[in-house]
Amino acid sequence: MGIHISTARDAGGNSGGRHSLGNSALVGNVLKLLERTEYRRCETGEDLEAIYRLRYKAYRPHGFVTDSNARMVKDSLDELPNSHCFGIFIDNRLVATVRLHQIDRENPHGPVTKGFGDVMMPMIEQGASCINPSMFAADPELNKDYRVLPYVALRLVIVGYSWFRSTYCACLIRQEHTAFYRRIFGAREMAPPRSYPPISIPLMLYGGVCAKEFGPIVTRFPFFLSTRAEQKMLFAPREPGATTPLTVLPTAKYQLNAA
Repeated sequence: MGIHISTARDAGGNSGGRHSLGNSALVGNVLKLLERTEYRRCETGEDLEAIYRLRYKAYRPHGFVTDSNARMVKDSLDELPNSHCFGIFIDNRLVATVRLHQIDRENPHGPVTKGFGDVMMPMIEQGASCINPSMFAADPELNKDYRVLPYVALRLVIVGYSWFRSTYCACLIRQEHTAFYRRIFGAREMAPPRSYPPISIPLMLYGGVCAKEFGPIVTRFPFFLSTRAEQKMLFAPREPGATTPLTVLPTAKYQLNAA
């Protein structure tokens, strides 16, 4: 998966420009839900445990993970310095989570390099970088009430790309999700399915070049827009002695109003 934001200003800063909304009900519904949404950087034990429990709650009924007394899903990749775990809150309630790794020479570890290192590492070793979303999970009790929730959660992929300027976006997905990732992120199959513990089903490697794919996608789906301030609050390293905002509000509507 990859995204480049072709706007009046460079995507690394505030995204602007003109965008074709048309009569898209999808765009309108996502923008409305974003008005009730907050993103939270989950970096402490309590926040992370809530994320791990939500993963288990979402995955276990489908048999994607085995039964666990702890009722949590986590792995060693959660603890890496290039790991960014997020909670998505709607009306102050945790409804979804997604994890992002920014992979490069200095931080070469992440789900796609763990599961498909023979495909990804040659590109990383040549100086490319990759933003790698994983562990997307939505509360099964609420998912049906928020049918556009995947767009709200995976918007963080585009916000992350805008901050890091990643070369590639790649992820491990199930077969039944390929159409969604092709449509929304311009992703293509990079390798056939492989096993990927602790997930109990084979996963495929899907991805693409950011600079090629993301511009038309953001024009089509302008809820992916973000300001530089939002990008910084979500992804910038903590400065010594500084406090990270507990929650971050999406800024897509402000970028649309400024276009």
